[in-house]
Amino acid sequence: MNKHFLNKRLVHQLGIAGLIPFVLLTLACWVVGPDWVASFVSAQQVYAIVILSFVGGIHWGATMVSADLTAAQTKRALSWAVAPVVIALLGTMFGPYNLAVLMIGFLGSYQLDKRLFKWYKFPDWFIRLRFILTCVGIAALFVTMVAANTRG
Repeated sequence: MNKHFLNKRLVHQLGIAGLIPFVLLTLACWVVGPDWVASFVSAQQVYAIVILSFVGGIHWGATMVSADLTAAQTKRALSWAVAPVVIALLGTMFGPYNLAVLMIGFLGSYQLDKRLFKWYKFPDWFIRLRFILTCVGIAALFVTMVAANTRG
């Protein structure tokens, strides 16, 4: 088995596994008693903050191993690497809009990543996977937000 195939397969498996908490926490918001909804919404928020921060961290690693980047590209990529963490922090400061801020953070992160990943010469399948992961994550946050406003 070649290394590229193994990496692709493992990245897909781990990416999909990372969606499990998003989905399970969303489902929990709809099946638990109303007294528990806020706890699961809070857990969903914390998980989204962690994952959004992780998404920014990808740029740190990619920048460190990308020998072809110009100084300007390196500066821009490393600057962007910390932006999702700041957005995640903002996702704790807007009360009932916290999950919406996180959704915007995931969407914005994906949009900018589409441009920056070309610099790193990542394979095409990677950004397609990011699209799927982003869509499921945002959908889970949205459905959790609906549960918080209708059941909580």
